[in-house]
Amino acid sequence: MGYSQFGAMIPELIILGLFFMVLLLDVFTRDGSGKKWLTPLTTVLFGLGTIAIWIIPASGEYVFGGMYVNTAACNAIKAILNIGVFIVFLQSASWVDSDETVIRKGEFYELLLATLFGMYLMISARHFLLFIIGLETASLPLAALVAFNKKHYESHEAAIKYILTAVFSSAILLMGLSFVYAFSNGSLYFDDIRTAITSGSMSGLLIAALAFMIAGIGFKLSLVPFHLWTADVYQGAPTAITSYLSVVSKGATAFAFFIIFVQAFGNVWADCWEWMMYGVIILTITVGNLFAIRQKNMKRFMAFSSISQAGYIMLGVMTNGMNSLGMASMLFYIFVYVVSNLGAFAVITAIENKTGKVGMDDYDGLHKTNPWLSFAMTLAMFSLAGIPPFAGFFSKFMIFTAVTSASSSWALYMLVLVALINTIISLYYYLLVVKAIWIKPGEAKVEAFTVNAGEKAALWICVAGIIFFGLVPYIYDYCYNAAATLF
Repeated sequence: MGYSQFGAMIPELIILGLFFMVLLLDVFTRDGSGKKWLTPLTTVLFGLGTIAIWIIPASGEYVFGGMYVNTAACNAIKAILNIGVFIVFLQSASWVDSDETVIRKGEFYELLLATLFGMYLMISARHFLLFIIGLETASLPLAALVAFNKKHYESHEAAIKYILTAVFSSAILLMGLSFVYAFSNGSLYFDDIRTAITSGSMSGLLIAALAFMIAGIGFKLSLVPFHLWTADVYQGAPTAITSYLSVVSKGATAFAFFIIFVQAFGNVWADCWEWMMYGVIILTITVGNLFAIRQKNMKRFMAFSSISQAGYIMLGVMTNGMNSLGMASMLFYIFVYVVSNLGAFAVITAIENKTGKVGMDDYDGLHKTNPWLSFAMTLAMFSLAGIPPFAGFFSKFMIFTAVTSASSSWALYMLVLVALINTIISLYYYLLVVKAIWIKPGEAKVEAFTVNAGEKAALWICVAGIIFFGLVPYIYDYCYNAAATLF
């Protein structure tokens, strides 16, 4: 094992290099001098790193004893997550530089980069030891980020709920992993587990192991019935962290879920975990939609929206890797979800930073005072609802097509039918926000204000993505070509 193996970890090395740069700049500069350049420097360098990850081809080489691999599909999801983090950096710039948080500006970027590094390890892991290391590296800094508003009781409460849930879910996941270790004759490599399952027979131990693992990862993804922490944590956390949790964390975990269950447990798909996933996906989409209707706080509203969207993302897993279409549609869905969800959060962040208002009723008549924000939020809601011709429509169409083309099973067709019915339900509650902005009578409750440069840039990126991602074939072709490397 030589140091040359680190050459396969270019995305991770980029993030680590940026992390140490931020750490040194934070520690060795005075508050009034070098630190004022921390936000623009970190954002620019991170953007350049994202471009590098996007254009540098993946080696596809297994290193560190086969525990790590960086395929084109891994590179694609890392680049997509980086775009989401870059948008979060832009929309959080004014909050990070505010009087309350400016002294901890370096900590914000360090924690965010540390948790992103953990997600990279999860994505590229082909051994459960490396996967668990990545999972915990991603989870623990997130708890600190949720508690970042030190003077807010809600932030403390959200952090406690998040860390307790993270510990509990990790314990469940490790319990299932111990069963897998026993079943696979003492190996935690994905390929060895698949071989052991092929040569063995269906057993209660394997069924229990998969149930525990779906539950453990389901907590991280906010799948129903493992979602109860989500709304409280999203509401209590700083809005910049809420947007990060709802998009970046969810995208990384969904990709890792696909890899683990298709590559390690795909041989017992029809006999064991197919029906578990049917129930989880139907509950996730339906419960998320029904509870979103009742919300009046925009952050809780987006929490239940993200729960429902997680169910749609999980539809890609239902292809069981039978072709590259399932992975491609999942990557494309996450790509579109990044710009759509962060577009909504960019508006929520801008309004909260200026007025402190986060209630849906506060958006009544918003178009009278802030037409640009109203336009951006409307596009985001239309895309999340799947209304053509916006990108969200094409992402849902692609993922429904992938599921129905994977098999002629009547159960899969029923699953897609339930998802389509829920799309109609989601249309109702997304249009509640549009109604408040454009239709409700009365004076506007949010006064006119100027959006700062970072928030404006984030909005422009998201609006451009919502409008063009569904119409430009390059994006889906990129996802499809990357997904083809897995099969």
